[in-house]
Amino acid sequence: MNRLVISNLVHRPLRSLISIFAIALEVTLILLIAALSYGMLNDSRTRQAGIGADLMVQPPGSSNLVGFTTAPMSVKVGDIVAKVPHVTVVSPVLWTVVNNPGSLEIIYGIDLVSYETLGTPFTYLSGGGFRGPEDMIVDDKYANDHHSKVGDSVDLLSHKFRVCGIVEHGKGARRFLQLSGLQDLLGAQGKASVLYVRLDDPKNADAVVAAIKGVPDMESYTVHSTAEFLSLMTPEHLPGFNLFIKIVVGVAMIIGFMVIFQSMYTAVMERTREIGILKSMGASQTYILRVILRETLLLAVAGIGLGIAISFLAKVLLTHRFHVLPLLLTGDWVLRAAIIAMVGALLGAIYPAIKAARKDPIDALAYE
Repeated sequence: MNRLVISNLVHRPLRSLISIFAIALEVTLILLIAALSYGMLNDSRTRQAGIGADLMVQPPGSSNLVGFTTAPMSVKVGDIVAKVPHVTVVSPVLWTVVNNPGSLEIIYGIDLVSYETLGTPFTYLSGGGFRGPEDMIVDDKYANDHHSKVGDSVDLLSHKFRVCGIVEHGKGARRFLQLSGLQDLLGAQGKASVLYVRLDDPKNADAVVAAIKGVPDMESYTVHSTAEFLSLMTPEHLPGFNLFIKIVVGVAMIIGFMVIFQSMYTAVMERTREIGILKSMGASQTYILRVILRETLLLAVAGIGLGIAISFLAKVLLTHRFHVLPLLLTGDWVLRAAIIAMVGALLGAIYPAIKAARKDPIDALAYE
């Protein structure tokens, strides 16, 4: 049977290759979309954790998505928070989202002294901190992608800034401006999107959250421990994230189903006389069914293997070219993509296989 299956596939090499590449495309689509989506989410969580804050205070009704909170909160709220027991540092940060070609980027406006006091200070690979309102700090990944060096001019928000320092990545944003400068550009003087808070001991986080909520007029503010905030940055807590992944998987599965269905249906119609000969020689319906399904299984395995190889190659090439692009390919998603592709392929082959198995040998032999 195996020799028959291989002979059938080799007999129509172009059709077999098209089926293999279609399944590979299905697997690649699933893996790269999942890798990008989960990679961006994981990268955002890692960079938030790298800031070093123990608490985050945001305006009422704030989103769990970093950067999607406007700036209605006065920085003077930080003076109130600073008076709460166990609070050692309060650093106001203004977020703004800019639309780069093909992507969105969150820019941080920071008070450099208090921001660096939240955790470990910036590690400068070249240059140093802000010297004036026109200065910008960038991280090493941004610098690598844009070939930036200290002293370069950068256009942002219809304004020119000078790169004053390049730092190691992992402390919030890719690019940082002075808080006062970004406030002036956005017309948000005296405003902040979030207050990052450092405590004398992270174990006091729950008590400090309760104390802040107990301050008059502060009960409506969104206050999270950093650990709690990071726990909310999961697919289950992000609106539309899981739906988006399901739609991508569904589209990819339909692609695999349709290609295999067309390929196997055409193969059955082309081999009508061959099927008649097999049945006249005593081949059972089960035997014919197994031949078709085994062909499909072989195509699916080849396509899945090729798709996984293309996905890992694409990851290496993309991350080498775009350092800021986070791609997270996990074994869990490789297994999911393989199962999804296999199920889609087998579903696409069931009807052609049943049609072949039910052919009357006499009608099949008389078929022209």
